[in-house]
Amino acid sequence: MAIAATAFNPRKTIISTSLQLLGANKRIICQSSSFWCPNFCNSRVKAGYESRVLSAKLASDVIVHERVSETATGWREFCENVSGEWDGYGADFSSEGEPIELPESVVPEAFREWDVKVFDWQTQCPTLAETEEPKLVYKPTKLLPTVGCEADAATRYSIEERWIGGGNNGASTFSYHPSGCYVAVWPVDKHGLLELEYCLVDPGNRESRTRISRTRIIQVVEVEKDNGEQKTVMRLRNIKVFSEQWYGPFRNGEQLGGCAISGSGFATTDVLKDSEVTGSWESQIFVASFKNSQHELFRELVDQMPQKVTRDLCDLVLLPKQLWCSLKENTIGETWGEVGCLAGPGNVITSRCVFSKNGVLQEMAIGYESRNSEIEE
Repeated sequence: MAIAATAFNPRKTIISTSLQLLGANKRIICQSSSFWCPNFCNSRVKAGYESRVLSAKLASDVIVHERVSETATGWREFCENVSGEWDGYGADFSSEGEPIELPESVVPEAFREWDVKVFDWQTQCPTLAETEEPKLVYKPTKLLPTVGCEADAATRYSIEERWIGGGNNGASTFSYHPSGCYVAVWPVDKHGLLELEYCLVDPGNRESRTRISRTRIIQVVEVEKDNGEQKTVMRLRNIKVFSEQWYGPFRNGEQLGGCAISGSGFATTDVLKDSEVTGSWESQIFVASFKNSQHELFRELVDQMPQKVTRDLCDLVLLPKQLWCSLKENTIGETWGEVGCLAGPGNVITSRCVFSKNGVLQEMAIGYESRNSEIEE
């Protein structure tokens, strides 16, 4: 594997630099897949998953086995659905959901003269998952804002490498669903900062590979020990959102999208209405449990019995692009990080990470929810 003359860090950000991320001998997975449960809770996914109960501590020095469990049946399909070139837009938000402006240093002079505030990055995310040697590598890339519409004017501002598996692994835990959804925990530093990353694949347009879209939501979380209460306190610092569309097989980001990037900036658009996500729901849930002592990096999210969910406005952060997130503590001291996306009237996709009172990861989950038909007036 060739990296352009720089010391490697699994989550290092490289400014305005092109990388030769993967050698030509690596297998590229870019085919489409028909896996999906279009009717959410009304139709069970036809996959012979075997439930597994595994565990891993939430710490950067956790010892993990980098292999896919023999009971995991969906890894190959996940590889097919997650791999490829993804492009779109990204934005940062405060813990209250307020959009954060881009640094003044990256905003074109013309925008500053016109007093135009810029909140969105154009982004690309080349992604490659390997089937034989379990590994996922993706390269979130931010492009400098440009004035006008010139595809060849796009310039990389930063490239971040994220490795799951292999010698450069930077994640402490990772769970995946065959549809291409996943959940990952990234220790950012030794001072108790974590990133909880959730990738939600849009259930629509599964018949057309070129129209598949997804949203990556990252909760940046501060973790502190409260010795007086003998528990771990987790606080939401900020939120990152990336709205992306698949536009071709993996090419290691060799082509910059520029104005060819689909969609548009969203940071200052209308936020989701609370009435769209509150109330009673029935969820078909896929879970990876971490309550035993066995450590394993790659976990498949496996089908569980349907659950009833009630969601209120408490600690709910409403975002643009029909999104929301929350980080809150329940009555037994567990901390629940949750994100969600409206997927049509009466349907939502959710994802969560659950931590014990002591800050140990308990489970990850993806849920496909339908509004309960017996909702009270």
